[in-house]
Amino acid sequence: MATTTYVALLRGINVGGSNRLPMQALRELLGGMGSAAVRTHLQSGNALFDHAPAEPERLAAQLRDRIASELGLTVPCIVREAAELRGVIDRNPYDMAGVEPARFLVAFLSGPVDQDRLKDLDPAAYAPDSFRPGEREIYVHCPDGIQKTKLSHALWEKRLGLTATARNWNTVTKLAELAGV
Repeated sequence: MATTTYVALLRGINVGGSNRLPMQALRELLGGMGSAAVRTHLQSGNALFDHAPAEPERLAAQLRDRIASELGLTVPCIVREAAELRGVIDRNPYDMAGVEPARFLVAFLSGPVDQDRLKDLDPAAYAPDSFRPGEREIYVHCPDGIQKTKLSHALWEKRLGLTATARNWNTVTKLAELAGV
């Protein structure tokens, strides 16, 4: 049976002592969904897995529901086909020369960017941080560091009415490498 490689991106786990989700438990939950070759990257909710072809949104909902029912945690989840990571990397509108990858984020979204909902967002209000919308992601550069940026997942969720979770550029490119895309 043919399988597709997917990437699961969970938001807000293992941060500051709350929402503890061991990566072994995440691997077991994904395995229980019929996934194979499950592997995780870092402790912050990044998983790669093979699964029979399915809608990524359905897999995200299934994973979110399993985490809630089996672990009692409310954890937003985004799932993408691993091959989509290559597109996210290739569409990066920033010239990365001189950009510190740990200060450059990709906010992954649960649906497409509605440009109309961003048009009245004044980029100057967020300087020196900057952003550029993609297809189902927002690219965010935080030259002074990501800890205090106002361009967080909460802004994108409020503005776009979508689930969002961000990964720094190092993690995005490493996940693509691990997925072989």
